[in-house]
Amino acid sequence: MPLYKRKPFTLMDPPKDLDADESIFQIRFTKELFRDYEEYLKRLNLYRQRVWTCRVSGKSNLTYEEALVSEHHATEKVQEFPKDFIAPVLQMIQFSIANLTDLVNELYDKLQDSLFEGLELQGKKDDSVCSCKILKVLYDGDTFQYKVDWIDKEKKVFDSTIVKAEDLIHKRRPFSRRVLREFIKESTYQNFPWVVHEKLAKKYGIFTEPPEELRDKLTLQNGSVWSFKKFNKADIANGGEIGNGILAALEKEMKKDRIRYPIDDLLVRPAHDDPTFTERPPLSLEFNVPMECVGDLLMVWDFCCTFGKLLHLYPFTLDDLENAICHKDTNLILIMELHSSILHLIIMDEGKYFLAIQNKKRKTKIKQSNWVEFLSEFLEMEDRECNSTCVGTIKRGHYGLLEVHSKLQILRELVAEALETNAIRDKLDERFEQQQALEAVKREEARKKKEELLKMVNSDLESKEGNIMENGSSNGHIPSLNEINVNHSEEVYLPDKNQIAENGEKKRHSSILESAAKRQRVDDELHTKSARGQRRTKDKDKETHEKKPVTMGEHLEREIEKLSGRTNSLGKDRNYNRYWFFRREGRIFVENSDSTQWGYYSTKDELDALLGSLNPKGERERGLKRQLEKHYNKISSALQKRSKDINHRLQLEENILRRSVRVRAQPRDSSTTGFLRYINKWKGL
Repeated sequence: MPLYKRKPFTLMDPPKDLDADESIFQIRFTKELFRDYEEYLKRLNLYRQRVWTCRVSGKSNLTYEEALVSEHHATEKVQEFPKDFIAPVLQMIQFSIANLTDLVNELYDKLQDSLFEGLELQGKKDDSVCSCKILKVLYDGDTFQYKVDWIDKEKKVFDSTIVKAEDLIHKRRPFSRRVLREFIKESTYQNFPWVVHEKLAKKYGIFTEPPEELRDKLTLQNGSVWSFKKFNKADIANGGEIGNGILAALEKEMKKDRIRYPIDDLLVRPAHDDPTFTERPPLSLEFNVPMECVGDLLMVWDFCCTFGKLLHLYPFTLDDLENAICHKDTNLILIMELHSSILHLIIMDEGKYFLAIQNKKRKTKIKQSNWVEFLSEFLEMEDRECNSTCVGTIKRGHYGLLEVHSKLQILRELVAEALETNAIRDKLDERFEQQQALEAVKREEARKKKEELLKMVNSDLESKEGNIMENGSSNGHIPSLNEINVNHSEEVYLPDKNQIAENGEKKRHSSILESAAKRQRVDDELHTKSARGQRRTKDKDKETHEKKPVTMGEHLEREIEKLSGRTNSLGKDRNYNRYWFFRREGRIFVENSDSTQWGYYSTKDELDALLGSLNPKGERERGLKRQLEKHYNKISSALQKRSKDINHRLQLEENILRRSVRVRAQPRDSSTTGFLRYINKWKGL
């Protein structure tokens, strides 16, 4: 049951003495009944407010229904964890005060050699290896022994004996550190100390009271949250020794300057030396499709953009696809071309769908008049999620009347099938080989530049060595080639002035500075030649309006990125929200941890505010900030271009509207109806 403002919430009891013919109002997801419509609306509006918290995962700022879905997903993740390990892992998690990374490593190492009741493994029996299950752990004061049931291939017990630890064979752990990390987060509702959800604790017999060594240090707040009392180091010392490294952990928590950052974001606490963080800008939530469908919409659009040439499908904007999906017309050119292109690719693969078409003796050419028939054939194949209602509606020629989520579900099925075709796989292999070739060229270019620079440095030093010796500096230190450190940006690190002797060394230092300046001029000439004939980009601040040449390395980096077959997220923030940037769309999309909520940033100011709000002390936000800074120029340019295009379109539409009013004529179609004018220019190529 979701929490209301982090407190338990009680549902309303059904009205008493209901008549069979009485009109009532019911809330779908709580099953609450109301006689009065005003009370019904009031309660429904309360459930729609973002004041609810998932009781299982602790995620907040949710609607009531989103919190229910979050609880369901979290429970499923917990159930996926191997059942034999759930109880012992929860036992070790309860009231631990280690950070998440240390706790994961500690549990992972302990479970490697642990033998506990209920564990299924293998053991040696009569010179053979058989499956067994530990029933009881026996300790005689010196060694451990284990009572086990021996299990045959049909999972039936055929014998019970007592064995020693060396007779048992450990299985490989059926989970990874990542799975263990997710299990810890989903099975607890607080992290200092870690406390297991009450429902799980009762189910697996986990103690719910703090251990003796922590009992005097913790206090229960709001009936469910355990927190440390205010204390100092002397209080801890007077309380006696605290076992299992608890004192060290408490001191680590109290003295933040000893923490080695980055750490898990949820463990980061404000400190006096923190910079001033900007406020995280609010997300825009303006989508035409339902919120739960945004992920599928982005996936389908990104697939079409990535493999557009292979599909012979001319590019279209995300806004056009979104508007087309929401439109009720069945024969939209954009919708027809989109489905036809993917269906044609699947047919050309000559798989199950091709055989189904052949069995019905249907021609494989897809046209505007028959594309719904081909789509119906695809949906009627086995293992399709789409139900018969959708197929019936499509067969009657009313595709446009389908719900948005049904349309996107169909497209998701088509994309999943297309990704299994040989054509897509061959294309991905081809792009991978091209990427490898470009990476090799990039490495070779870097190697040649480094060798050329080192050769030039060596030549300069050798030419100056004779002059230095003649000036009475034979006893001075002359740097060798191995002493000159060249980094990736091709800067030369010169000897420190403090290491240069007074007798004639100033002349030698001046000569080295002159050679460095000469090398810089040569390097600039090389960059200029490599950039000749290529496009130039504007400077980052765009205030000087000077053009900057594109180096060979930058050009190769862009080409490698274009060949990528998938879009990777930029990273996650403190609350596990995932950030996405698509190179053909001028927005940064944000997906919450449950993939049920989406939003976006669309301006450069929002990007700057987002960067200023990220705390690099946290592992996730440090990685996200690095990616945003790495791609800052590209992302900010895309955001500014989109804003400029929107403003230009709005101004143009306003001018057209004014003109149409003066001449009493109908205005032309606006940009929001651009999807109606789509033409597939790549069809038949």
